[in-house]
Amino acid sequence: MPELPEVETTRRGIAPHIQGREIVEAIVRQPRLRVPVPDDFIERLVGARIGNLSRRAKYLLLPVVACGTPEASLIWHLGMSGSLRIARLGELPKKHDHIDLVFDDGAILRYHDPRRFGFVDWLAGTAEVDPRLIRLGPEPLSDSFDGERLYRLSRGRRMAVKPFLMDNAVVVGVGNIYASEALFLAGIDPRRPAGRISLERYERLAMAVREVLAAAITQGGTTLRDFVGGTGEPGYFKQRLNVYGRHGQGCRRCNGELRLVTLGQRASVFCPACQR
Repeated sequence: MPELPEVETTRRGIAPHIQGREIVEAIVRQPRLRVPVPDDFIERLVGARIGNLSRRAKYLLLPVVACGTPEASLIWHLGMSGSLRIARLGELPKKHDHIDLVFDDGAILRYHDPRRFGFVDWLAGTAEVDPRLIRLGPEPLSDSFDGERLYRLSRGRRMAVKPFLMDNAVVVGVGNIYASEALFLAGIDPRRPAGRISLERYERLAMAVREVLAAAITQGGTTLRDFVGGTGEPGYFKQRLNVYGRHGQGCRRCNGELRLVTLGQRASVFCPACQR
C-alpha cells in the first residue's frame, strides 16, 4: 500500500507537469472505485487549471482553478495499489488505467489502480473541515510532531507501541513499513506497551521516524509490489530496509535472527536483541 513517502514522491513527480496547466479533456474508463467518481467530474474539470499540489497524510490535494479563481479541490487517495503517473498523447492506456486528465501541452495524468481501493472526489469545503481529514494528527516531518507528543498521548495506554505509532490521530502517514523501521532504529521492541516507554526513548523514536521517512522520500519510496512514482519509476528504499520483510534473516547490527510477530493484525519484524 502506498504510504506517506510514496504519496509524497508521487506529488513531487507529477506537480511540475500539471501545475498551472489547463485540462482539455477528462476521461473516466471505470467510475466504480472505492468512492464512485463524482457525476460532475468531467464537467467541472474541462477548461479549468490545476493549482499547486499539496499532500495531507496519504491524500493528494489538487486545487481546481476556473476563470482565474480557485473553485474547488480534488482529493485523491491511491488506496492499496493505485498510482498516478505522467503519460503523453499517443501512449495507449493499459488495463486498470481508469482515469486520464489530458492537459493543453499533451501531458496526461493517468490513474492506475488494479484493486480499485483508491478514489478521487471533491474536497468537502477545506482540508480543515473535510471529514476525511479533520481528525488527522500532525505531519511527521512538521514541527508539530515530536517525542513529547508521543509521550503525552501514550500515558495510560496498554496497546503495543507499534499500532500506537500507526494511529493517524497520533501522527499521520507512519504505516507498517516505516513504523517497523523507525522502531528498529530507536531500539524499541514493537510489542512494548506504549504507556511504558519513557520520554527520552520517545524522543529517539520521533527522530527515527523523521530519519526513516526523509530517507524513503529521497529514495523515491518503497516498491514492494505495485508502487511506481509519478514518472513511472519504482522506489528504491526497499534496498535499505533493516527489518521489514526480513524475518528469519540476520540482523544487520548483531546478526541475530529477526523474529516475526503479529500486532494489530499487521506483521511486525524485529530484532529481540537490539530492540528492548
